[in-house]
Amino acid sequence: MDLVIRGARVVDGSGDAAYTADVAIEDGRITEIHREGDAGPRPAGTRVLDAQGLALAPGFIDMHAHSDLALLRDPDHSAKAAQGVTLEVIGQDGLSYAPVDDRTLAEVRQAITGWNGDGSDIDFDWRSVGEYLDRLDRAHGGRGIPVNAAYLIPQGTVRMYAMGWEDREASPADLERMKELVAQGMEQGAVGMSSGLTYTPGMYAKDAELTELCRVVASYGGYYCPHHRSYGAGALEAYREMVELTRTAGCPLHLAHATMNFGVNKGKAPDLLALLDEALDDGADITLDTYPYTPGCTTLVAMLPSWASEGGPEAILSRLQDDGTAARIRHHMEVIGSDGCHGVPIEWDTIEISGVSDPGLASCVGKTIQRSADMRGEEPWVTARRLLINDRLGSTILQHVGHEENVRAIMRHPVHTGGSDGILQGFKPHPRAYGTFPQYLGKYVRELGVLSLEECVAHLTSRPAARLRLPDRGHVREGYRADLVLFDPETVAAGSTFDAPRTPPVGVPHVLIDGKFVIEDGRRTDVIAGRAVRRTA
Repeated sequence: MDLVIRGARVVDGSGDAAYTADVAIEDGRITEIHREGDAGPRPAGTRVLDAQGLALAPGFIDMHAHSDLALLRDPDHSAKAAQGVTLEVIGQDGLSYAPVDDRTLAEVRQAITGWNGDGSDIDFDWRSVGEYLDRLDRAHGGRGIPVNAAYLIPQGTVRMYAMGWEDREASPADLERMKELVAQGMEQGAVGMSSGLTYTPGMYAKDAELTELCRVVASYGGYYCPHHRSYGAGALEAYREMVELTRTAGCPLHLAHATMNFGVNKGKAPDLLALLDEALDDGADITLDTYPYTPGCTTLVAMLPSWASEGGPEAILSRLQDDGTAARIRHHMEVIGSDGCHGVPIEWDTIEISGVSDPGLASCVGKTIQRSADMRGEEPWVTARRLLINDRLGSTILQHVGHEENVRAIMRHPVHTGGSDGILQGFKPHPRAYGTFPQYLGKYVRELGVLSLEECVAHLTSRPAARLRLPDRGHVREGYRADLVLFDPETVAAGSTFDAPRTPPVGVPHVLIDGKFVIEDGRRTDVIAGRAVRRTA
């Protein structure tokens, strides 16, 4: 064999009790599992790794990632590889870079600069979903990408392509064009469709429009992954809307970063779970993902009311520069509660700047809008407006509006999976980008006992693999791909913190993709073994 992992504590992804075994690998596949006490000789290999004291699990699947350009930009990508992540699902929140034409590409690049950078270092030589996936496969001199990636068709980008940034109902011709784009993307290998229903222009879509697109996704065996219309004042209604919409369409549903945030939802996770359990008991196909932290992360411009974002980034900047319109925006945000802020009046002391596009604005990073305003002796809206204009909408934020009891309750649910929602840009990104999976294993398994080790690994491996319909990933089984992680259950922990968010995790010495070490003895190797994972029939 190419490699034998000797004497590991195998946590195989099924949720069943761990066991001790030797695991043999050849040509990127698991070829033999020899349990302790089995008859016959133990497997021999060209290389033998002593795994005593280490747990061996399938590679972790990040069900909500924002590495769309990072995979092309950074051959190291230790932010994810060092956590044990071997597969990311990108194209999230309804906004990404395929399918596009020249106009749409320019607009989406500006719209999500805060997520992925402006892309000035990227050769955007693709336009379709298939071309983007091909580009991933030939990245880094034809070697591929640092970890595997699956792609969701971004509904907001599709709408932008077909209709621009107009807040209007889709015409029959518009709808047919969008359905055609979704069908093409699915045929070319996408695993489903995402939406960002608090982001423009995706939020302008009515339920009937989304239902028709979901019918197309379902016909190809894909799933719908919405960032739905509210995580605040209308959260339960927004979850219910997505459940009913996808049941009408006959489409599997995966709820993105399924949180219950803001003061109005403190202690209300049981209400969400009861809603989901009722639908599941009635035959609905539903999964969800969460990250194990209370603050959220997005862009500052996302807080604006949707009407202020109609027409795209340049129209937003024009409105912000007009004193009368800016005053109206402020009223919606501070008094009414804008749809961009989930129907809740914004609390500036919960909005911390985590990154800026203009290095000259770096002094704002790590401070709340309220604190920056106090230091200047001005009102918070004045500070926020200036930052939006001067950074050309490129600022990212941490939004401190979560509740620990809700986080714990939701992660216990049987359909839960892990997703980092990790934005890698900015001077001070959310630590979830670098720490989500060790945080689950260290804090919520070992320290708090919210989940058992076996349960948690199943949440991070086999359950997402089942949602993605991957027949040979998510378990430690003979014949399965050797995408594996070895970690120490006694020491594994996230190193990243809010003060030092790029600190690597501890207790994850080895990570393999396609049977090759991408992390070895805790260090990143020069191996690039990831590929685009396309939808299977």
